[in-house]
Formats: sequence, C-alpha cells, structure tokens
Amino acid sequence: MEFLPTLWFVLIAVLWIGYLFLEGFDLGVGMHLLFSARSERERRVMLNTIGPVWDGNEVWLLTAGGATFAAFPFWYASLFSALYIPLVIVLLGLIFRAVAIEYRGKGSTDAWIRSWDFALGLGSLVSAFGVGAALALTTTGLPLNENGDRVGGAWAWFNGYAVLGGLAVVGFCLVHAAAFLALKTEGPVRERSRRFVSLALPVALLPLAAWVLVIQFRSGTLVTWALVLVAVTAAVVAWFANRAGREGWSFIGLGVFLVTGAAALFGAVYPIVLPSTLDPAHSLTIWNASSSDYTLGVMSIVAAVGVPLVLVYQGWTYWVFRKRVTAASIPEAHAVMPAVRSR
Repeated sequence: MEFLPTLWFVLIAVLWIGYLFLEGFDLGVGMHLLFSARSERERRVMLNTIGPVWDGNEVWLLTAGGATFAAFPFWYASLFSALYIPLVIVLLGLIFRAVAIEYRGKGSTDAWIRSWDFALGLGSLVSAFGVGAALALTTTGLPLNENGDRVGGAWAWFNGYAVLGGLAVVGFCLVHAAAFLALKTEGPVRERSRRFVSLALPVALLPLAAWVLVIQFRSGTLVTWALVLVAVTAAVVAWFANRAGREGWSFIGLGVFLVTGAAALFGAVYPIVLPSTLDPAHSLTIWNASSSDYTLGVMSIVAAVGVPLVLVYQGWTYWVFRKRVTAASIPEAHAVMPAVRSR
C-alpha cells in the first residue's frame, strides 16, 4: 500500500515542524538570556514566558524520533548511527538546559545564577545548532553505502550543509524568540525584543532561506516553489507587523514562514528520506525504509486518537498562560532553605 508510507512521511514532517515552531522560541529565549536581559528581574521575566510550556514543547522532539523509529526503522537506523556524535551533543545540550531551568533558582549567589544562565544559553545554542545540522543532512545527504551504513570516519557528516542547517535553526530561534518575548512581555524586555526583530530578521533568516533554495534548485516542484513564495511573503509581513507594533501578527508571520519553508523542504525531497552522496541508488526512500503495512496501519489508528488529544491539551495550556508577563508579576527572590539541617 503506497498511501500509508506517504501518510507517515507527512506526519513526521508535521512533528518536526511542530517541534521547530514550539521549541524554537524556547531555545531562542535561552540564548537571549546571554545578551538581551539587563538585570536578574528581566531574566526571570523571560524565563517565566516559557516556564509553563518548555518541557511540553520538548515532547515533540521525542515524538518525532519515536515515530521515525516505528514508521521508518531503516531511516532511523542510518540517520542516528551516522549522526551519533552530533545527536549526543544535542542530548547533552538539552540536559544542561533542563537542569539549568530547574536549578538556577535553587541558589542565591550571583555566581550560582550566572553559571546556570550560561549553561542554559549554551545548551540552547548547541541543541538548536545540532538539530539544524541533522535536519539539513537529512535533506542534502550522507555518505551511505548499499547497506545504509555511513562511509568514512566519525566526522564524515560534518560539512558546509551541516553548518548551514545549524546556523539556519539558530538564526530562526533567535528571531522567533524575540517575537515571542515581544508578544508575551511588557516594558523594556518587550521594546528590546521588538528592536531585535527589526534589526536581525533580514539577516538571521538568510541561512534558512539559503538552505531552502539549495534544495529547491535541486529537486523543487511547482508546489514547493509556491510554498517558498508564501514563506518569503510571510517573513516580509512579520517584519512590517513588528515595526507597526503588531506583535501577534509578527509572531504568526514567522510561524507561517517556518511552516511553509519546512514544508517546501520536505516536499522537494519526497519520496527520499535520506539521500546517499555516494550513489543515488543507495538513498533511502519511503518505500525501502518503511515498516510493514500492518505496523503503519496500527500506528495510524493510535495517532488518530492520540494526536488530537495532545493538540487539545497543549492548546489549552497556552490559553491558560496567554497573558503577558511583567516585571511587577515577578516576586522577590528568596533564599532556599536546606531540606536537612546540619547538627
């Protein structure tokens, strides 16, 4: 059956796009802590904008990886083994980021807080760059032999396309986070974030635009080129909306830019899920990398029930925490008492 592999290719693309959209501003806020905030109260304002949602957003990454493993096991095996080193680095970055968010408030000294802020910012940067590099190589190719195994040393994956993809995701996360902060905060953080979007958007989105264009010139179709046109239009709308003080439209415009741009990438490479740079005959496609029709059928039934529930729950979470965060709503820092007193 040809329908089910195509369906799951689309679903996995949706999961990756959802992850980049939701986790994009999470990672970007972490990076902004390193240079945008002017005081500890401003850093706490920024962290409180993502506090209720950041861990839920990370689930999209786990779901994308799990869906790839179940629906396309050969794609998963080749990709994760070939990119073992960068994916481990991404995992470490996510761990540092999660621990930093939880631990920065467990101490009261400036050195303690700034150390965890640095861990949070660096972990966010490394994670964004690594995810971007992995996705770029998924579309441009890896040196795979006829068995789907990587040829070359442990760093055979590292090339210009990996750097381009890493810079693309980092640049988007920074602008996306600034638009999110402008939408979710009041006061100096809001104004500074708006200025950042105005200045950085035309430059920060260039790597992502270049990545999309490289793939389009290789294998683009009329539909994917139309999506590219929509993406460019959405980026322009986001910039003008930000200049006009319409933060909501600016954030939506950047979201449309990401969705249509990423859809153009996935659509252009379809039905190939992992190209081989050694020989096109060694490339993995949705046909030779997928699970059985029975497995995909069962997964489709489970997804039809589970995915809407997850979307409704996450949408409800964002609705509950929809109001802006202000400096006045941040309580004074207090000392953390030890759980066990020393004698």
